[in-house]
Amino acid sequence: MALPVLNTFAGNPLDRAGDFRNTPEWLVEQAASPDAMAMVLWDGQPLIEDHPDGPRLAWLSLTHAREMIRDADRELFLGLWKTAPVFAVEFEGPSDPAEGPVRGLGVFTGLREAAAVLSGADAAMAGGAKSLFDWRRKHGFCANCGHETTSTAGGWRRVCPACTAEHFPRVDPVTIMLPVFEGRCLLGRQAAWPAGRMSALAGFLEPGETIEEACAREIKEEAGLTVTAVRYHSSQPWPFPSQLMIGLIAEVSDANAAPDMTELEEVAWLTKEEARAVLAGAHPIKAPPKFAIARTLIQAWVDGFEV
Repeated sequence: MALPVLNTFAGNPLDRAGDFRNTPEWLVEQAASPDAMAMVLWDGQPLIEDHPDGPRLAWLSLTHAREMIRDADRELFLGLWKTAPVFAVEFEGPSDPAEGPVRGLGVFTGLREAAAVLSGADAAMAGGAKSLFDWRRKHGFCANCGHETTSTAGGWRRVCPACTAEHFPRVDPVTIMLPVFEGRCLLGRQAAWPAGRMSALAGFLEPGETIEEACAREIKEEAGLTVTAVRYHSSQPWPFPSQLMIGLIAEVSDANAAPDMTELEEVAWLTKEEARAVLAGAHPIKAPPKFAIARTLIQAWVDGFEV
């Protein structure tokens, strides 16, 4: 049996300690450990430091990080690295902390840019922290009664003190698929993308819909094609803000593709030779970035992955 594909933002090396983090006393003990360390973010951007082996996440002692943040609601427990407790803290506001409290310790870098240079483990940890902080910022009030919520379980749950409702981080499932027909694959282009960029088709799952149904619906809506078979390839956590990309190869009934001019402004069929040229940067069409599962799907199809 083949090993699963490990896309960027997957493969978090931490033990999330899902049972233990629900115990407040245990979290206090972890935070008091002299080995406790903290990742630092600013509005979703991780702090990156230079290193002889390449850029990497900058880590501070938790004590040092807490002195700068002084807000328990902007602190997360991420898990355990072997026995060392791992946390994350986040600065907010317009002023770059790299010009202030963390001067000289690194540079805050947008996660898309950071993903291109960080190790897989660092990208996965930073992506998880960003998703949790994004959720925290958007769920400060109870969806049930409107009262302000409080953080518990190391930031993995919010509780309403008024109605006792519990709120958990959400993950939005998205199908992302490469339509194929008679030795060619279909790429699409959104108007907002950089010039020349094309990618796989994608869309959110809707309530009461299977993965296969969402795949077929999105391909029909965006390109006017009918899906006849679907094969799962791999998945990817996508922290923009918090999605799970479900990667598929989808066989379609014909080549009569037409962009809907809402989601897509252009589509293009590519042979495997043309797709290889796209991936190699030797074609007018620009491939998705290397950290995107869309590129993984194109590469897998070029390498012989079929429905």
